[in-house]
Amino acid sequence: MKRTAIITGAMLMLAQHVSAQDTLRLTAGEAARLAARNNAAVIGARYRVEEAKARVAMQRSALLPQISASASRTGHTLNTATFGLDFPSPPGEPPLFDPNGEVIGPIELSDVRGRLSQTLFDWSALERLRSTRAAFTAAEAQEQAAEETAARAAANAYVQALRAQEVYQSRQADIELAHDLVRIAEEQLAGGTGVRLDVTRAQAQEAALNAQLVAARNAAERANLTLVRALGVPSDTRLVTTDTLPGLPTKPDAEAAISAAMARRAELRAVDAQIHASEMQTSALRSERLPKLSFVGDDGFIGNGWDHMLHTYDWGLQVSVPLFSGLRTRAQVQEQRAQTGELEAKRRDLREQVEFEVRSALLDLTAGAELVDAAGARLRLAEQEVSDARARFESGVAGSADVVTASLRLTEARTAYTDALVQYQTARVALAAAQGIVTELP
Repeated sequence: MKRTAIITGAMLMLAQHVSAQDTLRLTAGEAARLAARNNAAVIGARYRVEEAKARVAMQRSALLPQISASASRTGHTLNTATFGLDFPSPPGEPPLFDPNGEVIGPIELSDVRGRLSQTLFDWSALERLRSTRAAFTAAEAQEQAAEETAARAAANAYVQALRAQEVYQSRQADIELAHDLVRIAEEQLAGGTGVRLDVTRAQAQEAALNAQLVAARNAAERANLTLVRALGVPSDTRLVTTDTLPGLPTKPDAEAAISAAMARRAELRAVDAQIHASEMQTSALRSERLPKLSFVGDDGFIGNGWDHMLHTYDWGLQVSVPLFSGLRTRAQVQEQRAQTGELEAKRRDLREQVEFEVRSALLDLTAGAELVDAAGARLRLAEQEVSDARARFESGVAGSADVVTASLRLTEARTAYTDALVQYQTARVALAAAQGIVTELP
């Protein structure tokens, strides 16, 4: 309950901050952690944890004392023939009751009573309590798994938003170059050293880049909207991504990454807890065949009027032993064993899936790093080509066609470099997700 109150308070503070500022500045890690708090699936998982906690309390109640109190005022009549007993009378005396029966009463009674029952030994109830506790642990792990899933989606959306911004900035740089080409071509035409074709080519290139700029701006705004949706904040919130696409960190060792994933993945911990809960439930079903011992007692006052009540009580120890339940318990045990087997198969498959995800992310990470190096070399060469072509054009040695062609290659190189960085960062997010540490991203 304390944890829920803290999370709810943090969400309210965040909502007030967003409402007051209308701008949210985030790193990738902050975006992941915010989504892990706000996502609807996480909130639903949080409520399921509360439900599991309540079930533990309900199951524990079977082992705690049960106390009740009652007060009554009743009236009734009796037919003496229903006693089923003969009450002999002395010779010569009339019978105590009419042999054919007679009505006695009405008899009015006042009864004030308290009742206590306490289970002294019920191994099945203890095992069911352990099972619900394990189910509560599983629900907590499932909540963490939902947080990781939401965090991964937000981190990927963040990377895509960064990509869209990088592409938009690249198109802006392309437009600046196109403006310069138009200016140079017009100056050369006015000075008598250029031709109208060069001006037309430069203007056509500028018009094409303007259209690309509009598309890039729309893509950036849409990516920002997608990120807002992933974060679970109001749709009119303005986001400012404070990261740029970062560089290349050291790649972790494969076996160490797999070992960390096996220890950290919430899905694995959840299925382990589910298996433990299922085993405890099987034990509880088997234990239903064992004797159960309980104490029952009541104490109170009874009389025919409130002014004359006498103290009475009952108490007893009760042992109950189930002898035959129509094979119901055996069938329930078989069903529970099948559920346990299904969960164990799920755990084996999940462990294999986790190892696959880690190794796949590491492969993508390696390929992404190599792709970033190759795209970086291509970008540097494209920038040099544009510089050389522009110098030749400005000196009048070549026409604008070479510059336009080189600028097109530069645009492609910039996009390819951005895509390579995005692919690498996406692989980093995938590796963090495979290890269960997305919310620990910086």
